[in-house]
Amino acid sequence: MATSTLTSKGQTTIPKAVRRHLGLKPGDKIRFLVEDDGRVVILPATLHLRDLRGSLPRPSKPVSIERMREAIRERSGRR
Repeated sequence: MATSTLTSKGQTTIPKAVRRHLGLKPGDKIRFLVEDDGRVVILPATLHLRDLRGSLPRPSKPVSIERMREAIRERSGRR
């Protein structure tokens, strides 16, 4: 268990072990979730591009760059 002191301005330092566990870097944002039982959960709110890997299904068959360009032209109304 890690502890931290609250300043008169309501600020605190998140202990290094907690920052490391959450993968937090300087400038990252965090969210506070208040549970029904009164516990508070801290979650990273900054989403890194690498976290999105695998979130979309792979296409059933590969799509060529030319087909991608063609689809973009069709959607934009250009031929």
